[in-house]
Amino acid sequence: MNILATFIFFTRIPFWRIREVPASCFKHVVPYWPLIGMLTGSTMALVFLMTRFFFPIGISILFAIIARLLLTGCLHEDGLADCLDAFGGGTNKERILAIMKDSHIGSYGVIGLICYFLFFYVCSINLPARHLPLFFIIGDVWGKFTASHIINLLPYARKEEESKAHNVYSRMSCIELIFNITIALITTISLILLLGTTYIPALILPIMTFLFFVKYLQKRIQGYTGDCCGFAFLASELTFQITAVFCSYNL
Repeated sequence: MNILATFIFFTRIPFWRIREVPASCFKHVVPYWPLIGMLTGSTMALVFLMTRFFFPIGISILFAIIARLLLTGCLHEDGLADCLDAFGGGTNKERILAIMKDSHIGSYGVIGLICYFLFFYVCSINLPARHLPLFFIIGDVWGKFTASHIINLLPYARKEEESKAHNVYSRMSCIELIFNITIALITTISLILLLGTTYIPALILPIMTFLFFVKYLQKRIQGYTGDCCGFAFLASELTFQITAVFCSYNL
């Protein structure tokens, strides 16, 4: 049931029609987040491969990006924009959390989204085209795996009733942690088997970026929010892409 809740929460596909899920299951969706990465990353890869028959690589990349945005309902991008607005305009914890909860987007959020998509697009177009579908999948899964551990390292920054989704994630149990790590290991092994050890740094740098973000959150708001989860994922995935480009050009 927790896995079904994960697909309902993180995608816009009507999985809710399959079966009604108890509200308590949504507290346990984050450990299975990398599994969603397999779906969203594979969707990007498939759309890219299909459109490559008809369009240049740049347009195919745009179709792939749009496909994921439609599949997730821009959930993570909303978190990215809200975080940038909050930390850019807030001077204390209370103000930061208030801005983050505001549904309006500010200049920090707009500029941040523009920069994010520009970086993602340019990185994608500069990676080897024959391996780009694999990078989409691995980057998505690894970014979600890395970001998912925010719930193990930090407390929730708000009271549960103040949450946007009225839901606070539970820390991972042993079984959930094993499942989470297994998905990451599959990704790691796939990268090494298919591309060799050249791109190993692309798996290490996202973890460093994530840990830096965790320390920053600890200092500014003494915890995390759902928006912070979205920011952590996109930052980790983008770090993967940037490092992969560096590796392909310099190693």
